[in-house]
Amino acid sequence: MKITSAEFVMSNSDVAKCPKGNIPEYAFIGRSNVGKSSLINMLTSRKSLAKTSGRPGKTQLINHFIINKYWHLVDLPGYGYARVSKSSKKTFQKFITDYFQQRKQLISAFVLIDIRHEPQPIDLEFMQWMGEKQIPFAIIFTKADKLKPKAIERHVEDYKNILLETWEETPNYFVTSSTKNLGKDELLNYIGQINADINSSK
Repeated sequence: MKITSAEFVMSNSDVAKCPKGNIPEYAFIGRSNVGKSSLINMLTSRKSLAKTSGRPGKTQLINHFIINKYWHLVDLPGYGYARVSKSSKKTFQKFITDYFQQRKQLISAFVLIDIRHEPQPIDLEFMQWMGEKQIPFAIIFTKADKLKPKAIERHVEDYKNILLETWEETPNYFVTSSTKNLGKDELLNYIGQINADINSSK
């Protein structure tokens, strides 16, 4: 699948105010500073569709973009570290959980993980929560250009081994680099195939 159009729709912090209708949604979420905005810009071939920042916690709203006039890409606030007050952080966490538990248009989430680091408890806990709530998701490992291939393979295996301690099988995963366009085609084809399956089942 190729993205030929990507347009901003709306931002808000209330799931009830998200776009109506039955347009399929794919939500992107990860720890602050994981490279989410850069990944979204890479996927859509837009330099500033999602706002990038050196300051973690920049995304503080639910952001909807309409892609190819057919599906919504949803940019969610990062979980974990953000330079905001505790009360604001609680607000973010509430509308993140509300979104995942209430948004019926959600087809799949993508949990972004910085490939450079050892498995982080906060990422593992979030994925465990998603699994317990039966929310479909795939993993996107970011910043793969920062490591050599063997290190990438080792870090991916570390995550898979930990997940398999409690999961029957690991979620689908993608290794990406926004600066190298790595993983772009695989990720977009994955979404495109899901959309095709939805169409064929109508």
